[in-house]
Amino acid sequence: MFDKLIQTLKNAPKTIVFTEGNDPRILEASAKILQDDFLKPILVGSEEEILGVAKKNGFNVEGATIIDPANYDKMDEMIDTLCELRKKKGLTREDAARMLSQANYFGTMLVKMGYADALLGGATYSTADTVRPALQIIKTKPGNSIVSSCFILSREKDGNNELLAMGDCAINIDPTEDQLVEIAEETIKCAKIFGMDPKTAFLSYSSLGSGKGEDVDKVRNACAKAKEKMPEEAIDGELQFDAAVSPEVARTKCPDSPVAGYANTFIFPDINAGNIGYKIAQRLGGFDAYGPVLLGLNAPINDLSRGCNAEEVYSMAIITAALA
Repeated sequence: MFDKLIQTLKNAPKTIVFTEGNDPRILEASAKILQDDFLKPILVGSEEEILGVAKKNGFNVEGATIIDPANYDKMDEMIDTLCELRKKKGLTREDAARMLSQANYFGTMLVKMGYADALLGGATYSTADTVRPALQIIKTKPGNSIVSSCFILSREKDGNNELLAMGDCAINIDPTEDQLVEIAEETIKCAKIFGMDPKTAFLSYSSLGSGKGEDVDKVRNACAKAKEKMPEEAIDGELQFDAAVSPEVARTKCPDSPVAGYANTFIFPDINAGNIGYKIAQRLGGFDAYGPVLLGLNAPINDLSRGCNAEEVYSMAIITAALA
């Protein structure tokens, strides 16, 4: 999976901001990125502190750009831009300066102003602290009303790399029909970036009318809207998970479905189902889970788990940059 993405980045190098430039995990991943020479890292923080931590841990980050918000030579320009972006909120220059002293806002503005292509943060702070600046500054893409997410799951099977895409497992708690359509559209696009041929199942406890209830109706209606919006895509639902992935079950429950039995892209009805579902696949199915990959923004901004290790930072940096 990553060989293809790395080759894409080598052909069209991108610049990625790491908002926690002094974190040893970020520095270890940056050193590996620089050694492999397919991404240009920007490390936010004090140069003295960053280089000190790198030296102490034996990480060679020569070639990385280090930017300290405390002495950034374009800060006045950045403050003016942020004030203009937030003028409807009455943002003052003092407020803007205070916000931009925080690495998450500062890094997001580097992306907004075109000094970087993507951002990866959250190794030491919450998802909300990554998403909030992105919503305020980067904003959602035209036609999108929400930020959503998906996980990419990968495992070796019979000598091949099996890939699945699952959305939304991390952001939207109880999405509406229209939001499910948006989640599906963005998840399908993300799956294609990873080289997948998406076969998308809208999941439920019902398969094509076998069950009743408002939750079933929501999924069924969302699926119908998604088919109408994306007639070129292989989409079906509502489907139970066994019908979505087992050809034998699909022949019994929904023999005429173009997706059932072979689905690899899954749209969950709510965050409960999604979060539980991807973790079952990860822990019991032997999949590696990458994400959450944030979708629907005007630029690639992604969030790390605070419990991440350097290898996870490295992987998410590749994924984030590839989205650019």
